[in-house]
Formats: sequence, structure tokens, C-alpha cells
Amino acid sequence: MFACRIRSFIVAELPLLFLKVIMSGSEARISLRVYPSAARSEVVGFTEGVLQVKVAAPPVKGKANRELIALLSQALGVAKGTLTIIKGHTSRSKVIAIDGLSREDIIERLSPMAT
Repeated sequence: MFACRIRSFIVAELPLLFLKVIMSGSEARISLRVYPSAARSEVVGFTEGVLQVKVAAPPVKGKANRELIALLSQALGVAKGTLTIIKGHTSRSKVIAIDGLSREDIIERLSPMAT
């Protein structure tokens, strides 16, 4: 079973309004910095408009990318099929497209107040 943890004290300290979300039609695009092979998978916070995410899977044969998609789908409350890696399949810096969510929805769902 996949466990999701959002470190709310870091997210609460930083205003999520500065998270860079680019709208393109019905999809939103966010920039991520991924740290593979972590002790556990979690959304850490963000720096300079880029969402920081740790994943427990190693960066081998797409395992870290699959775990990243699973973590974000659980954190945002959307199906895995609505998330697509647009850029950075083999890089730690990635751009993810989220279909069907607005900028406000993403910020609300990532904030510690949203439940």
C-alpha cells in the first residue's frame, strides 16, 4: 500500500500563492524538483515557485516517476491518468500536467487547510 505524507508545517510557512502554476487550456502545469531514494515519499514544500517532492523509489526504470505520479494523485485527490510528465522523464526537474484542475484547486488541495 502506498502512503502519502504532506509536511504541513513547511507548506504552512510558505504561502502557496507563489507556487508557479501555468494554465494551458483545461490543464495546469507545475514545476517540480524530485528527490528519489528518500526515506519516505512526501511533498516537502516549494522554493521559488517549484514544488519540492521526495519519493522513496530509486530512479531506476521509471520507478521514481511512477511513485511520483501516485503520490501527487493521492495528494491532489485525482486519478493517476489525469497526471502526465511533460518534461524531465530522466531528470530531477520535471514539469507535470494536471488535467481538470484549476490553479486555485491545486493550491487548495496542497494547502494544509484542505481536507
